[in-house]
Amino acid sequence: MASLDGYSVLVTGGGSGIGEGCAVALARDGAVVTICGRTVDRLEAAAARIRDAVPGAGVHVIGADVTDETQVDAAVARAVEEGGGLNGVVASAGGSLHMGPVHMADVEAVRATLDLNVVGTFLTLKAAAPHLAARQGSFVGVSSHAGLDSFRFLGIYGAAKAGLDQLLRVAADELGSARVRVNSIRPGIIDNELMSAITQGGPVMDSYLAEIPLHRAGTVDDVGGLARFLIGPESSYITGQCISIDGGQSLRKGADYGAFAEGAYSADPAWNLVVEQDSGGGA
Repeated sequence: MASLDGYSVLVTGGGSGIGEGCAVALARDGAVVTICGRTVDRLEAAAARIRDAVPGAGVHVIGADVTDETQVDAAVARAVEEGGGLNGVVASAGGSLHMGPVHMADVEAVRATLDLNVVGTFLTLKAAAPHLAARQGSFVGVSSHAGLDSFRFLGIYGAAKAGLDQLLRVAADELGSARVRVNSIRPGIIDNELMSAITQGGPVMDSYLAEIPLHRAGTVDDVGGLARFLIGPESSYITGQCISIDGGQSLRKGADYGAFAEGAYSADPAWNLVVEQDSGGGA
């Protein structure tokens, strides 16, 4: 692939996991990368790892909560300052504040999950769009396979990621006239520190592997490679797409987080609504 020399890219959620993996892939091909997240110490540690992996890499950090518009604006401005403009954004900040049955979710956890994944991505796009237009750049949102298929007990997170996907599809349509490309990527199970409780083995991981044709978890390098492609010139005719990177799992079905949910919710009578019952027949 072509060099990214002269590219300036902002990566939100760049202090660990997928975000850090995307930053490594971009820096390796010559981009100046600005990573942001809520914890500066964590960002500094990630920046040091990126420089170790890519000697001479241009990596900058700024603390920012993507749900705060003022902080997002500052992060975008820092990336523009460090790189002399903005060629790309990887919006990787996200996560779930609820794991369990939808009907038992705490409303504040629901709002926080939507705020982090949908509103955070929206604010990042809002701040970045004028700068991306100036360089006919690319915006990549990090979604999830959970936004496509049913993952039992991960429904709030899935709804947030589905919202992110649709938001970016519409943005791609609207920003196409400015030659700004907008896509999202849908990772499946990725083996990193955030998912180690699952990838180290057990019934949830078994439910993943049973539905993954390639029969393995993904890596942050897998996702980073796709993000780098979508930022770079090789993907100049790709926009409005939600691209799965899940070992083929989206050909089948989602995973079952029941093993985690049962431990947290089984003592609550409302749990009975989701427990399989033997009704003795029926439709």
